[in-house]
Amino acid sequence: MSVGDKFEAMGDKLKGKAEEAVGKLTDDKSKIAEGKANQFKGSAEDKVADIKAHLNDTAAENQVDDTEGGGRQV
Repeated sequence: MSVGDKFEAMGDKLKGKAEEAVGKLTDDKSKIAEGKANQFKGSAEDKVADIKAHLNDTAAENQVDDTEGGGRQV
């Protein structure tokens, strides 16, 4: 996970909230739907970033140093 992934997800969530608010103010149902879709996209991206981070942490924990002396866990 990179910080960039989290910022991108946050940006989509904020953009979606703004679009939804504008849609409600102007009674534009397509803008409301677009805003909700962007919020959902941001939430999904956030979850993917969390999963990536977890997988990277798990991979780092299970890394084995097989140089000189072999088989030692790092």
